[in-house]
Amino acid sequence: MAHHSYSIEFFPPKTPEGAEKLRATRKQFAELRPEYFSVTFGAAGSTQAGTRDTVFEIHNEGLKAAPHLSCIGRSRADLREILREYQAHGIRQVVALRGDLPSGFGGSSGELTHASELIEFIRAESGDWFHIEAAAYPEMHPQAKSPQDDLQNFVRKVKAGANSAITQYFYNADAYFRFVDEAHKAGVDVPVVAGIMPITNYTQLMRFSDMCGAEIPRWIRLKLASYGDDSESIRAFGLDVVTRMCEQLLEGGAPGLHFYTLNQAAPTMAIWQRLVNR
Repeated sequence: MAHHSYSIEFFPPKTPEGAEKLRATRKQFAELRPEYFSVTFGAAGSTQAGTRDTVFEIHNEGLKAAPHLSCIGRSRADLREILREYQAHGIRQVVALRGDLPSGFGGSSGELTHASELIEFIRAESGDWFHIEAAAYPEMHPQAKSPQDDLQNFVRKVKAGANSAITQYFYNADAYFRFVDEAHKAGVDVPVVAGIMPITNYTQLMRFSDMCGAEIPRWIRLKLASYGDDSESIRAFGLDVVTRMCEQLLEGGAPGLHFYTLNQAAPTMAIWQRLVNR
């Protein structure tokens, strides 16, 4: 089991209660010894300070932390300052993303408009200091023109200096394997870790998936819908489906799993424990 890397994603808490709750959640996860914890930011970079504070707190506990860094709405000077601050604190890993465009957004925002440019910038500014994670989209980025275009964009990010990648979540292992194969054919051989979203809540899952272009296969969707408000059944079914997919991914050669936890410990830990004890 040891050769697979498991990592955990949190979002920065918005309230003091949220911060307390996240500390407790993190304690539980720390016992599983994940490779690292990544910390996202709010829409349009609203919580960059929250991201930073959470990352430093995790790092100060002696755990590896990787902040998400987005270039939308930021100048090079902003980014340079953030990078220096992370370097000064001994942070060695970042997740480099374009970031979300503010809603109703028309013009250009920030001096760098693509993740590949951000990655290039991080390399130019800090050499090999950071291990850079890029995003990959097995089912295509919702704003991409075509799958071919999306793949080329991924190749650009790797050529710009990304060390490895984390995928958007998906519920179709074939989409992942095909994406990795095509990336290999395009000359890219960085590890592509599968992003995993536990299933715990039907409406929330539908909302997220519409937003980010992740497909929920029809059989899963109908089954979840059929449970109505029976959250016990939704959780049990979700645990089975997602664990089974994780097994397929690891057996098929995925280098690791990155769990989108939504700051909840139980759903991810249930999957993890099943995988470790199989």
